[in-house]
Amino acid sequence: VQLQESGPGLVKPSQTLSLTCTVSGGSITANYWSWIRQPPGKGLEWMGAIATSGILYRPSFESRTSISRDTSKNQITLRLSSVTPEDTAVYYCGRSRTITPGQAMDSQRVYDYWGQGTQVTVSS
Repeated sequence: VQLQESGPGLVKPSQTLSLTCTVSGGSITANYWSWIRQPPGKGLEWMGAIATSGILYRPSFESRTSISRDTSKNQITLRLSSVTPEDTAVYYCGRSRTITPGQAMDSQRVYDYWGQGTQVTVSS
């Protein structure tokens, strides 16, 4: 299974960031698919996940985050609105077989597949 994140490298403050995770070698209709980010100098931060059973968000992101999927393209999409420079980070997508929403999902060890990440900078 391979995961590939893509999207704009630079976003202006107050705009909406949109990223895509394209999955090959496995169907997104099974398992949990998460978005995780790592701001510079900080640890991993789980943002939310999508599965056939539904969508889960970390409370701190829920008000401005939307995760969706396109099963025909085998893609997961992240939309983060009203971005600020504090949203500058490397954004990753990852697959896990189970989910415990919250801090437990901040560890890379819970994911059996992980993308290479995409750098997003929020700056005017």
